Amino acid sequence: MRITKFGHACVRIEGDGGVVVIDPGVFTDAAALAGADAVLITHEHADHVHPDHLRGTDVPVWTIAAVERLLRDQAPEVAERVTVVRPGDRLEVAGTAVEVVGDKHAVIHPDYDRFDNSGYVLESGGTSVYHPGDALTPPGRAVDVLLAPVSAPWLKVAEAVDFVREVAAPRSLGIHDRVYSDIGLDMVATHMGNLLPAGQSFERREPGQDL
Repeated sequence: MRITKFGHACVRIEGDGGVVVIDPGVFTDAAALAGADAVLITHEHADHVHPDHLRGTDVPVWTIAAVERLLRDQAPEVAERVTVVRPGDRLEVAGTAVEVVGDKHAVIHPDYDRFDNSGYVLESGGTSVYHPGDALTPPGRAVDVLLAPVSAPWLKVAEAVDFVREVAAPRSLGIHDRVYSDIGLDMVATHMGNLLPAGQSFERREPGQDL
């Protein structure tokens, strides 16, 4: 399996059967979708789904009902190739096994309504990867790689560290990182290095770099 970090929360995963792109949002270059066989979207926020990117390709999309409604309103030609998924679904996407995990976005503020959000565990060639979207919902199973959110209005560093510890993947790759400066991201990496137990590593990548 080849895992490539793109802008913000977008990650490209190349497995035995094809290429799956997760969350190509407004902070992601549209080139992330070049050669993709499928797209997975965790929720409706613009940093995770950008209709213009999806208009530029004919790739099928798997996502939750809230995103399908958004696309039906803003990009109906894209909505025609959407498959709606639900928490607990198990499916095969571009030759990769996918499990849908969780149903709610993390709390931004108690006065806001909660958004729907589902993460995805992908498995191919004996390697499993978990993208939680905007949530700290554990995958409910062991995974080899966690795509770990590190900066957001709903997240502080202590919570990010505890989530990585809880999932306990041998390797974690920082995502959801556009909000912080390089200085802030260096601070996150330092805290992860200080606080993660033996057997767990945390890594940063620039857009376009492989894990």
